[in-house]
Amino acid sequence: MAQHYFDSDPEAASRPATVDLVLPDLHLRLGTDRGVFSPGKADLGTRVLLESVPAPPAQGRLLDLGCGYGPIALAMAARAPGASVLGVDVNGRAVELARRNAENNRLSNVDFRHVTPEGRPADGTPPGPEQGPFDAIWSNPPIRIGKPALHALLTTWLDRLSPEGTAHLVVQRNLGGDSLHRWLESQGRPTERAASRAGYRVLRVRRG
Repeated sequence: MAQHYFDSDPEAASRPATVDLVLPDLHLRLGTDRGVFSPGKADLGTRVLLESVPAPPAQGRLLDLGCGYGPIALAMAARAPGASVLGVDVNGRAVELARRNAENNRLSNVDFRHVTPEGRPADGTPPGPEQGPFDAIWSNPPIRIGKPALHALLTTWLDRLSPEGTAHLVVQRNLGGDSLHRWLESQGRPTERAASRAGYRVLRVRRG
């Protein structure tokens, strides 16, 4: 069976690699591997998000939903050293990579959790920091899991925004960015297009 980055325990043989995420304000060197999202280079959608969003809250609790090997969470942590950042992913290999990347980039205000698709700890321990509330959520969500699963995922985590919290989601236009915008609005979540570049939409979403 084909392996996907949203598998909990990828069976793809390990092939470690390194990618560089270079942004105007920071440079992160990140370890990657097969079986995780975009192992060969920093994904364009991730770059569009990180180059388009306003600065994260200087303090509070921040979330990277679907963190992969950590580029978004680590950028949040570097930009907001006074905040507490959490990255979550269903892919256990990605979470381990993200933890090592935080250590290697000397970012101590970020943690990572392996979770189930329902947003609970994958190791069966009691719910913890992944329950929120979060003052900001940044995400390059896994569109390819299909609409029902994506909608369930976003409902779970957007409900964990603080009352004044804001989420920024990056989605390819031709993979349903505009239809996702309409769906979010239909769920009573005020949504606006914050940026549009290179075929991607960056959606700004409030809890509603």
